[in-house]
Amino acid sequence: MTERRLSGIGVTPLSGVGSVVWYAPDAELDEPPAPEAVDADAEIDRFEGARDEARAEIRAERERTAERVGEAEAEVFDAHVQFLDDPQITEGVEDEIEGGLPAEHAVSRTFDRFVEQFEGMEGRMAERADDLRDVRDRLVRVLVGGDRVDLADLPAGSVVLAERLTPSDTAQLDPERVAGFVTATGGRTSHAAIFARSLALPAVVGVGEDLRDVADGAEVVVDGTEGTLVVDPDAETREAAAGGEEVEIREESVETADGTPIEVAANVGTRADLAPAAERGADGIGLFRTEFLFLDRESPPDEDEQYEAYHEALEAFPDGRVVVRTLDIGGDKPIEYLDLPDEENPFLGERGIRRSLGPDADLFETQLRALLRAAGDDAGGQLSVMLPLVSTVEEVREAREILESVAADLEDEGVAYAVPEFGVMIETPAAAFLAPDLVEHVEFFSIGTNDLAQYVMAAERGNSRVSDLGDFRQPAVLRAIRATVDATEGTDVWVGMCGEMAGDPDLTRLLVGLGLDELSMSAVTVPQVKRAVTETTVPEARDLAERALAASTKAEVEAVLTESTQ
Repeated sequence: MTERRLSGIGVTPLSGVGSVVWYAPDAELDEPPAPEAVDADAEIDRFEGARDEARAEIRAERERTAERVGEAEAEVFDAHVQFLDDPQITEGVEDEIEGGLPAEHAVSRTFDRFVEQFEGMEGRMAERADDLRDVRDRLVRVLVGGDRVDLADLPAGSVVLAERLTPSDTAQLDPERVAGFVTATGGRTSHAAIFARSLALPAVVGVGEDLRDVADGAEVVVDGTEGTLVVDPDAETREAAAGGEEVEIREESVETADGTPIEVAANVGTRADLAPAAERGADGIGLFRTEFLFLDRESPPDEDEQYEAYHEALEAFPDGRVVVRTLDIGGDKPIEYLDLPDEENPFLGERGIRRSLGPDADLFETQLRALLRAAGDDAGGQLSVMLPLVSTVEEVREAREILESVAADLEDEGVAYAVPEFGVMIETPAAAFLAPDLVEHVEFFSIGTNDLAQYVMAAERGNSRVSDLGDFRQPAVLRAIRATVDATEGTDVWVGMCGEMAGDPDLTRLLVGLGLDELSMSAVTVPQVKRAVTETTVPEARDLAERALAASTKAEVEAVLTESTQ
C-alpha cells in the first residue's frame, strides 16, 4: 500500500510511530421534551449541582496537571472555573431553562453561542473557544451521567487523532503510552501544542478536513519536525521515525565546529519546569517568566516567596546563568487582584516595564529586593535581570536607578545581596532602533522574537489571518535582529534570543551567523539546537545570514534557508 502524507503544523521536533485511535468525545443530545414537561426549578437545581461537581473535577485536574506537566500549563484550568461562574453564562443557562429546556440542552445551547462568538474573534481569543467547549462538555457529561473517555489508559503505541483536543483531553495523555497526536484544527499557540511541547510528545495540528479520511487502527507516523502525518508508512519511513529523532542529550556546553561557544538555555515559567530543563541539557535559564509566580492567587507573592523561587532556579543551574524577566503583565496576561485597565488594544497599552514604573512600582521594588538577595546568596549560578517591553532609554535609566536604590536599602539594612547582570528585552521596533544608545546602560540584550515579529510587522501573533506576515522569517524581522547585534559591536554587551525562533534547529545556523551569543527555548528542543550548533561553522553561518539579509521577501529568505540544507 502506498504511503500518504497529510500536512499540518509541527509543534515538537519529535517523531512517533503507532496505530490510530480516533477520539470523538462529542455526543449528540436527544431531542428535548416539550417545554411544559420541564420542571424549571428542578432543572436549575440540577444545573447548580453539575456546576459544583464540575468545579471539583477542574480543581483536581488542575492539581494533577501542575504536578505532572507544569504550573504554567495548569493555569488554563483557572479560566475554566471562571467560565463556570461567569454570570453571562449562568444567567444564559437559567434563561434557557426558564424557557422550557432541560439543563443539559440549556448548557449546550448557551455555551455554543459563546463558542461561536469567540471563534469569530480570531487569534488568541479564538483559542478560548476550546476552553468553553471543555467546560460545556464536562457539564453535559455530568448532567447526563456519562462516563469520561479515559485518554490516560490508551494502548501502548497509540496515535490520537481528533478534530481538536481540549486542555482536559491533552493533560490526560501519557507519553509512555501515546506515540503522538494529530488534530484537524489548532496552531502553534493552541493549548494542545503547548501541552505537547511540555510533555515532549510528537504532535501535528491544523491538518484540516483530510484528517477525517484516516481510518481508526491505521498505522501512521507523526513527524512533528516536518509537520506531517504519514498514513501507511513504508519500512524506510517507519525506521526513520522510530530512530531518527533520538538526539544525544549533552550536559556540557557546546561550541560551533570551529570553536565559537554558543550558550543554549531553556525558557521556564515555574519551579516545575526547572528539572526538565536540566534533564534536556540546558546550560541555564534564558527566560524565567516570573508572571507565573503572580497568577492563580488572591494577592502577590511576598519578597521571601519570590526569593525562594529565584534561589531554587540558581540551585538547579549552579554553573549556569539564570535570566529572570521582571513582571510582564498586561496584554494577554491579566492578573485579577491588580487594577488593570480595560484597553481596546492591550498589546499596545500598559504592560511590561510600563506598569513596573507606574502603577506596579511597589511590586517592582519588592521583586528587585528578592532578586538582589538571590544574586548574593550561595546557590551558585549567575543571576541576570531583564526588563520586558522596553521602548525608551528613559525607562532603562529609571529602572536601573530603582535597582541601585534597592541595593542601597539592602546595604543599610545589613542584608546580603549582589547586583545582578542587567539587561533588556528587544521586542519593540523602538528598542531595536535605540540599541546603539541602550548598550551604554546594559550588560546584555535578549531578543523576544514572538513580540518583535508582531510589532515590526504590525501583525497580531495569534491571528491566523495574518500569521504569514508575523513570521520571523520576514526580512524586516531579520534586519531588526541584525541591527540589535550590530549595536553591540566593540562592546562587552552580549546578545541572546528567547523567542520561538531560537528553538528551531533549522534556524540555528542563521542565528549563529547573525551574531547571537545565546539561544533560549522550550526545553524539548535543547538537544536538537545543541547538535545544530556543533554542526555549524561561523564563516558558513555568516554567509547564510548575509544572503538571508539581502532577501527582500519572505519567500526569498525561505529559499536561501532551503538551499543551505541541500
